[in-house]
Amino acid sequence: MTILVTRPEPAASELVARLRSLGKLAWAFPLIEFTPGRDLAQLPQQLTALRPGDLVFLLSQQVVHFAQPALQHSQTVWPAVADYYAIGRSTALALHTVTNLKVDYPHARETSEELVRLQRLQQVSGKRALILRGTPGRELLAETLIERGAEVQYCECYQRNEKHYDGAIEGRRWRDRGITTLVVTSGEMLKQLHALFPPIDRREWLLHCRLVVVSERLATQAAEAGWQEIDVADGADNDALLRALR
Repeated sequence: MTILVTRPEPAASELVARLRSLGKLAWAFPLIEFTPGRDLAQLPQQLTALRPGDLVFLLSQQVVHFAQPALQHSQTVWPAVADYYAIGRSTALALHTVTNLKVDYPHARETSEELVRLQRLQQVSGKRALILRGTPGRELLAETLIERGAEVQYCECYQRNEKHYDGAIEGRRWRDRGITTLVVTSGEMLKQLHALFPPIDRREWLLHCRLVVVSERLATQAAEAGWQEIDVADGADNDALLRALR
């Protein structure tokens, strides 16, 4: 098994290092990178306006990475009066580490579907919900909260930017290195990976690789794109991916 990890840095290199320490052949090939979001300047005001019992949702560790310096610069703290929710354990831990606040998260899978199933989110009528995220993506969380009577606001804390590669050169590189397993952690990256390589590389190599993804929804997308051997990790963090790859 020779593994190509397409998730962004620094998580990609961290996972590759752990795989290599176990004697596996692995390389990092990040498909996207992160830059500050367009709404960061508004975040201090949005947090200050929260009332007791209002809700704050963090949809990625990158939210904390970009939001914390912005708040420190404006001498703003995360308000203790709000209730905090994260998409998964790693994101919850990232916020708890810098704030010592309690952060709830789904323990099954790191998906919006699991997040909205949390018992404490069934009754949110009249509350304000601030969703901290990257470049707009899925709207399931917001739509569900609105249906349940919450007032939803957004803050784009970071942007996801596609990294550009020469598909023909990269196809030769990874075929020569004998890549047989691909790690993909978002639908956006899956589409990018599928479109990157010339058709002959897709037919002869890419779609024959084993694919490790992080949700059933992503597995369905992969199957529709033509992959046949697909495994779903039990989470989106490197610990869960390592379990799937071992």
